[in-house]
Amino acid sequence: MNGADTAWIIVATALVLFMTLPGLALFYGGLVRARNVLSVFMQCYAIACLMSVLWLVVGYSIAFGGSESGYWGGYDKMFLAGVTADSLSGSLPEVLFFAFQMTFAIITPALIVGAYVERISFGFVLTFSGLWMLLCYAPVVHWVWGGGFLADGGIFGETGVRDFAGGIVVHETAGLAALVIAVFLGPRRNRTTPPHNPGYVMIGAAMLWVGWFGFNGGSQLAADGGAAMALTVTHISAATASLTWALWEKIKFGRASLVGLVTGTIAGLASITPASGFVGPVEALIIGAIAGILCQEAVNVIRNVLKIDDTLDVFAVHGVGGIFGTIMIAVFGAGSVVAQLGSLAIVGIFTVVVTVVLVLVTKATIGLRVDEETEVTGLDISVHGERAYDHAS
Repeated sequence: MNGADTAWIIVATALVLFMTLPGLALFYGGLVRARNVLSVFMQCYAIACLMSVLWLVVGYSIAFGGSESGYWGGYDKMFLAGVTADSLSGSLPEVLFFAFQMTFAIITPALIVGAYVERISFGFVLTFSGLWMLLCYAPVVHWVWGGGFLADGGIFGETGVRDFAGGIVVHETAGLAALVIAVFLGPRRNRTTPPHNPGYVMIGAAMLWVGWFGFNGGSQLAADGGAAMALTVTHISAATASLTWALWEKIKFGRASLVGLVTGTIAGLASITPASGFVGPVEALIIGAIAGILCQEAVNVIRNVLKIDDTLDVFAVHGVGGIFGTIMIAVFGAGSVVAQLGSLAIVGIFTVVVTVVLVLVTKATIGLRVDEETEVTGLDISVHGERAYDHAS
């Protein structure tokens, strides 16, 4: 065990959890109507709790178990069987590696929340999120990070897919799942209400930015120069994408908004995530500069061309950003074009198929969308019996 590595990953684990609680909750909560803000908080918090338990029960074993299969890890590490305080995973206590990866299993289904806010059944949120994490996310983790068939020595030969911190594993899977659910749900009955609290959005984005240092820097799994570089390029991409998003808004609409600026931050963070272990500051500058414009245009296509109500632009920002960053690894010569594109295609098809099946099954058994009266009244008071404001807008 390396003490410095262990200390850093303990901190990184806390930072990644901080991304969901409270970062993502505030970011998403500020973007919805006031009468739905508590429902967003509830969804993010409950997902964090449920994914933690499921990751312990079987999720970790599916992703990182000892099976020699290239497709799943098996059941040998259910409930952390055989893992003690002295067990090691590389230079880290294995229980710490478990906890670090658990925070990724928490935020990935939580990202999907942005697609269905303001009109979703709470039972669907928990049922779908739990099943999706186990049947979609955990297997993909094994394929890419657990020595599975997309990794080095797999179907793409010695040089397998390069995904440092989750462009494919986290952002592509969550983005595509969000898009699928948005199509099944249909649009909100009122799509014109602006975000009720842009200040929440900015605070949440700032927390996500800070937490992302643990997300990307921690993925080095060591306290060394590689972690420092990952942290640095993460920051540069986020800063650059924020500026290019705001500039593009100014050019197109004559003004730059706070919500736009901080959405650009998230676009830059998602885009650098897969590449953060393979590029330097100049490449990060390029990735961020393109991401701020690319993801903004993706928002326009999803909303106005395809008419899909992916409410908080999960696919356009996270999905497109993660896919773009994954491709840029090959563009900058740090990975194989065939492996990068092939893995994106394989994981993309798998994610869509699994998500469609789970949505259909869950819709038939639990239900999908709340009724019209509940949606108009707001989920806070109708579903949870609570209200954040005396006069919800």
